[in-house]
Amino acid sequence: MKRPDLRHAFANLFAESNRGLLLDLVVFVANLFLMRKLTGLFIDLFSLVSAEQPLAKLALSLIALGMMILPAAGAVLKRWHFHQRWKQANKSFDTEYDGGYGCLFNPIFYFCLNVVLMSAVVAGIGDLLFGKALMENGWYFLPLLFGGLFLTIFQTVLIYRYFSPPQRPPKSEFLQRPESEQLGDVCIFVNMLLFQVAWNLLTDLPLGPPSGVAELIGRIGFLTFIAFLIYFPPRMLYLAEDLHRKSTWWTMLLANSPVIARVVLGL
Repeated sequence: MKRPDLRHAFANLFAESNRGLLLDLVVFVANLFLMRKLTGLFIDLFSLVSAEQPLAKLALSLIALGMMILPAAGAVLKRWHFHQRWKQANKSFDTEYDGGYGCLFNPIFYFCLNVVLMSAVVAGIGDLLFGKALMENGWYFLPLLFGGLFLTIFQTVLIYRYFSPPQRPPKSEFLQRPESEQLGDVCIFVNMLLFQVAWNLLTDLPLGPPSGVAELIGRIGFLTFIAFLIYFPPRMLYLAEDLHRKSTWWTMLLANSPVIARVVLGL
């Protein structure tokens, strides 16, 4: 069966099966023109949280919670429509990803990545919200840790149900309507932009220009690997439909290239 190439995908950019390409392009443009500004706003937000501003603490808490809820909501909202498309194309997740690509969709891989994220959120945001002294107290730290772990497990279960064909139509009529998939796309896009803000915060370091060719190559390799690792979780639902396209890896690299170039060159 002939697979759609990049030209065909661009021609049908707004088709549901090409949402991954559209997301990559949106992230690329955002990283070029918007993310530095958003990163600055988040740094200001952290400063307000450090200054014990209640509204800032609430905003940061909602953002962290949103990064846990949005991908699961996107999976629930899009699941029926995704499998209807594959049913019409005589495809299934098991047959499409029964080889090497299948390991990328292993829930253990996704869960481990999210546990790392959750740990960083609990450690970093916990200090900001409750103060370092309280976070060193097990009565505060342990409930947050186990609560985050429970949310991570629950989120992983909801997301990986996305890849299992539903046995019957969803009980909610809304989940069968096109609007539900469009709302799911909004959840995924917003979640990706939040991940990109976090990625930009992590890479906003005054490294300066590389000292030589060896350091330049090292930075490129390390940052490209980390960029894909961070980019994979919020994009995973779209990868189920476009991972077989060779161009997908290049558009994902394109999306992250402004950040990689800035850090590699020490700009």
